[in-house]
Amino acid sequence: MTSSGIYKLFVYGSLRSGFHNPVYEYISRYFTLVGEAKVKGKLIDMGTYPAGIPADDHTFIIGELYQVKHENEFSWAIGQLDDYEGVNVEDDEEQLYRREITEVFFNDQPVKAWIYWYNGDVSDRPVIASGDMMEYLNHKKSL
Repeated sequence: MTSSGIYKLFVYGSLRSGFHNPVYEYISRYFTLVGEAKVKGKLIDMGTYPAGIPADDHTFIIGELYQVKHENEFSWAIGQLDDYEGVNVEDDEEQLYRREITEVFFNDQPVKAWIYWYNGDVSDRPVIASGDMMEYLNHKKSL
């Protein structure tokens, strides 16, 4: 999948800067943090990871907006993230996420960016009402 002229990426889970995931070190080499942003959607607790699903109502997922540092490296850099997110799978594997272009609100202004939407079943899984995985995990730790 090419960049379609879109070189921004919205992340809401383990790729966010506050998670200190080893993959964040990778993302910070190829992408620059623009700032906190949000997308229309619902965030679901899948147990060990969050699942973002698109929504048309007034619910939002809180995350971070990134811009690729060098446009000529975008295809390679995003391809590595596609592998991490389970977009590129073998015939006998289930595709966990799909990468799509979506409308992101940064400083209340709409911009287009890539996002990884969850591709599986979220039935009977708890919705994270705040839409913010960091806040949700910090709240769970304090209980």
